[in-house]
Amino acid sequence: MAREKIYDMLFSKVFPMLIAKAEGKGRTRGEVLEIAEWLTGYAPEEIEGFLASDLTYGDFFLQAPQLHPNRSLITGSICGIRVEEIEEPLMREIRYLDKLIDELARGKAMEKILRK
Repeated sequence: MAREKIYDMLFSKVFPMLIAKAEGKGRTRGEVLEIAEWLTGYAPEEIEGFLASDLTYGDFFLQAPQLHPNRSLITGSICGIRVEEIEEPLMREIRYLDKLIDELARGKAMEKILRK
C-alpha cells in the first residue's frame, strides 16, 4: 500500500488550514486547539510550537502523548468516507481530527464535539 502524502506534509502547513476553516465559520483558534488537545493529549502551547517546527503531520499523531479513549465514538463521513470504517490507523486518527473540525465549523457545541 502506498504511503499517504498527508503523512509527510508539514504540520505547519496543514494545521493552519483547519484553523482557517473554523474561523471562516465564526469559530475560534482556541476552540481548534482545545479539540486538538482533547484528541491528542498535547498542550495548546505544544501545538502552537509545532507550527514553527519541521514536524510532519503524520508524526504529530504518531507521537501524540495520549490519544483520547473516546475518539472511537467519532462517527460519520468526512470527504465521503466514514471515519469508523477507515482501516489504516494513522489515517483514521487524521480523519478523526478532520471530522471534529468539521463538526465545529458546522456549529456543533463543544460538549458534543468532545464527546463529554
